[in-house]
Amino acid sequence: MKRWLKALILTYLSLLFFGSFLAIGMLWTGIIEKSLPIVSEIKTFLYYFFAGAIGGSLRHLYMFCSHYMEGELTDYRKWIMYIFYPIFATGTAVVAVTLIKSGILLIEFTDYNDTPYAPISIAFFVGFGFNRFVNKLNAVSKNLFKSEKNNSADSNK
Repeated sequence: MKRWLKALILTYLSLLFFGSFLAIGMLWTGIIEKSLPIVSEIKTFLYYFFAGAIGGSLRHLYMFCSHYMEGELTDYRKWIMYIFYPIFATGTAVVAVTLIKSGILLIEFTDYNDTPYAPISIAFFVGFGFNRFVNKLNAVSKNLFKSEKNNSADSNK
């Protein structure tokens, strides 16, 4: 991987990581709502979104630096992972919290003075463990949407 591409990826991941903290701070203080009043309607989801971005970018910053130190940044196909996985993690974090709040994933959040700390924490962990969560989601999906053919074959065993 060329030096400029490494610098670009490191800059991108760093901006995503620190920028997400900045965005959460701006949401928390109401700065964004003053200039964009519509944000107040989706504020909670934006917390989940940016928490997922922090988790996804932290994980990939760690992986990038680890692979860099080991001299393992030679595969050009991996740069796609460093660019796109943190983006996928943001939306996946929002979906994960939505699935949990709907009761599908059987995790219950305790309200703490009307603050979404637990869902935000889950969104961070989903962002950080994006690959693992998608694997679990795939397993749940396969189990949830089994075809009748598979169900009758399983019942005959």
